[in-house]
Amino acid sequence: MSDIVLATLNARYIHASLGLRYLLANLGELRPRATLREFTINEHSADIAERLLAEQPRIIGLGLYIWNVVQTTEVAALIKTAAPDTIIVLGGPEASHEPESLPTAQWADYLIAGPGEHTFRELCLQLLAGERPDHKLITATAPELATLVLPYREYSDEDVAHRIIYVEASRGCPFRCEFCLSALDKTAKPFPLDQFLEELDLLYRRGVRHFKFVDRTFNLNAQVGTRILDFFLARLDERLFLHFEVIPDHLPDPLKERLAHFPAGTLQLEIGVQSFNTVVQQLINRKQDNSRSEANLRWLRQHTHAHLHADLIAGLPGEDMASFVAGFDRLVALRPHEIQVGILKRLRGAPIARHTQSYQLRFSPYPPYEILATDRITFADMRRLVRFARYWDLIGNSGRFTATLPLLLGEHPFHRFMAFSDWLYATAQQTHRFALERLYDFVQQGMVKVLALPAEQVNPALSSDYRRSGLKALPPWLIPSQPAIRLESSPASHAQRQARHHL
Repeated sequence: MSDIVLATLNARYIHASLGLRYLLANLGELRPRATLREFTINEHSADIAERLLAEQPRIIGLGLYIWNVVQTTEVAALIKTAAPDTIIVLGGPEASHEPESLPTAQWADYLIAGPGEHTFRELCLQLLAGERPDHKLITATAPELATLVLPYREYSDEDVAHRIIYVEASRGCPFRCEFCLSALDKTAKPFPLDQFLEELDLLYRRGVRHFKFVDRTFNLNAQVGTRILDFFLARLDERLFLHFEVIPDHLPDPLKERLAHFPAGTLQLEIGVQSFNTVVQQLINRKQDNSRSEANLRWLRQHTHAHLHADLIAGLPGEDMASFVAGFDRLVALRPHEIQVGILKRLRGAPIARHTQSYQLRFSPYPPYEILATDRITFADMRRLVRFARYWDLIGNSGRFTATLPLLLGEHPFHRFMAFSDWLYATAQQTHRFALERLYDFVQQGMVKVLALPAEQVNPALSSDYRRSGLKALPPWLIPSQPAIRLESSPASHAQRQARHHL
């Protein structure tokens, strides 16, 4: 039994909450009276509430994020109804901004806005002493990073063995991109580097090999970045995998030198391009040198083994379809391994909201609050972009179609893939749960029938990708003596195939 239970609902089991571990590590004398419980958004709310209340806690702290706000609202409602004396404290990004429109708030006793490591401890001390603060919303002051107990020893052996380990060398961001909550920061501040590297070394010695850095701008400070890269270069092994988020137009030579030494399979760089439109960049207060960004992406592709994951956002204020198309094609030409086509979201508190009226931004009222339409992109076209993004993940980003994709995209990548996307949705009437075999069938049919590519050109490339997939059954288009495939197969045959492989 614990007086304090810290809990959240992760998107998947493999994720482990860094925020809750910060809170736990900084409880001071209350640490022995607290425990951490993590769930996923796919679990039943009543089961989660039951397991939390089984601890008989006096305080439950719930981490509230864009991906779990609906399910966490249900959990909070069940807890407060079944055990009204249990004190619920909400924290996290969703609890930190615009609480008056947050449905979860009605079930909470307190909300902590901002980084809560010290504030949560102080609140718990008051509550456990029988004192109740007058105000429901408590605004936390950002702590000095040197005063925080680092959370990495709160990762369990099970976390180390089975989950992604999140770390951060700095907090904040000096940039003011209005679609991001980091626009509210004044600058980026580093953690004391020697202490941070000591904790990384301890994690490494415990067996951690997958480190995901959550820093917004890992490459901002070249001196810090090089020391961290040197740390891992001295510990290279075949299981090491590092993920960093980097800004595209800042790649000093010392970082280049280190990045070039990492072998294939060890390094992933998430590169936030977002838009190449200079007018849009200016509008949303994004400072980016496009020429330098392109040069850096080319250099990374040519001189490193890093897996390059580039981000592009659809639906930004001031950007129409033609502009987005040009940006997508420009990014494809730079050949990153993945292009994440993101749909603009209205994060609570993000300054992007100031453009709502001027550019007729229409956001969904439901999480994750995606853009539905703007003054330049209709609802119908935005839905097409949403489907484009989903199909692009299945085909362009999956790594399953490396030989086929250049043929599919040709010289006009966006228009070719959008034509395929429109046809695929009209034919399949779905964007999820594709049997893998059926997806290959659709790609073959779309390229031949919709894009009018000759089968004798399509089939060898697609056959190469299909054979690498490990699928056993040979589709008719892979066997020259068989008639052309018919997509109008029976529901039973589709169900059997989906039972084996689905996406």
